[in-house]
Amino acid sequence: MEAPLDAMDSSFQKPVAVGQIQAIQILKEITYGSVAGMISKVFEHPFDLTKVRLQSQVLEGTARFSGPIDCLTKTFRNEGFLGLYRGLPAPVFGAMAENASLFLAYEQFKSLIRNTVLVDSHSSSADEPLPLRYNALAAAGAGAVTSFILTPIELVKCKMQVQMLVTPSPAAVGGAAAAVRAPLPGPISVLLSVIRTTGVKGLWLGHTGTFIRETGGTAAWFGTKEYVAGHLLRRRLRLEGHGGARPGSKDLLPWESAFSGACAGAAFNIALFPADTVKSAMQTEEELRKATTSGEAFKRSTFLGTFKKMYKAQGVRGLYAGCGITVARSIPSSAIIFLTYDELKKTFG
Repeated sequence: MEAPLDAMDSSFQKPVAVGQIQAIQILKEITYGSVAGMISKVFEHPFDLTKVRLQSQVLEGTARFSGPIDCLTKTFRNEGFLGLYRGLPAPVFGAMAENASLFLAYEQFKSLIRNTVLVDSHSSSADEPLPLRYNALAAAGAGAVTSFILTPIELVKCKMQVQMLVTPSPAAVGGAAAAVRAPLPGPISVLLSVIRTTGVKGLWLGHTGTFIRETGGTAAWFGTKEYVAGHLLRRRLRLEGHGGARPGSKDLLPWESAFSGACAGAAFNIALFPADTVKSAMQTEEELRKATTSGEAFKRSTFLGTFKKMYKAQGVRGLYAGCGITVARSIPSSAIIFLTYDELKKTFG
């Protein structure tokens, strides 16, 4: 006996419809993360530039800057307002790619955990929050994946952010020499230069530091956000007389998203900041220290070798160079990211 045609049509339509819904949701996650990352990066870039320049001077004999305020002041005085945004295109693109990848991978890893580890638990439902340890596990996986995207982007960004430290500024050169000074290479030129001199694999210079920072830092980032947001939400529902209700991320008020995101930003950077310091030093050592090798062939340092040299030079203080300003900018920046993402998700699903 043959099945009715309408029954056969519905059986084909169901998987297609499910696939379309999943594809649309993935595109939404990418869009929400990209928009949040772009907005936050424009805000934080001058502080990120300051961080990289402070990190890159740890191994130098004489420090160019005495601290973050001195770095911001000298950058503005010598390079102008646009100097504070040197190398912006690469990190804007990177922030869009980073946040799109992070949020998408985070949701996918959470779904994977629900469908494997927690398949027989009430947390297997997408509407139920995961236990904190599984949120952290999903976040660590998302950070590991994203690190492979971020390393080449951050390599270009860091090289551009120290260009003026090895190239005389117009104010310092003066006169006709300033007028004929060759323009600094842009992100595409820097990218092609890296490939030309070290091959494609050279784009992942410093990847160990990025991997450590993103894996552990992202676990702290999402884990802190979920914990603080859950606490704030349960507290508010309890005060409103809805203590028995099951809270979800869509129930968060804007200030709750922003506050929990701000806490997450601080946690991310405090967790494994030395790994980022070593990474920045590795990615800028050719520009800043190649000239000090006295004619000897320039040799790149390994992650562990750079870590040891930085610790020997300035101890723990050197490994946390730029940490203060990084945490200060990451608090509002992360608040912007989660506020934007959560509001977009509440509005458009």
